[in-house]
Amino acid sequence: MANIKSAKKRILVAESRTERNKAIKSRVKTFVKKVDAAIASGDKAQAKEALKAAAIELTKASSKGVYHKNTVSRKISRLSKAVDAMA
Repeated sequence: MANIKSAKKRILVAESRTERNKAIKSRVKTFVKKVDAAIASGDKAQAKEALKAAAIELTKASSKGVYHKNTVSRKISRLSKAVDAMA
């Protein structure tokens, strides 16, 4: 454990940010899984709704600094491509 007061604070701040980032990443993964499940079931309308919700969550995660904007853009693009490719 650190002895300097500022170092102790940085440890606490890092822990709280890690928890916040984990929660946000977990939420994003859940929304992405919903899109994948809708694609697997073959329901295009449901997939589009899930995609819209997932895109919003990904964008929020990007604005909070959890994901880089290019990563979010790539993920949304790949999900959109998968939904559009449905029969």
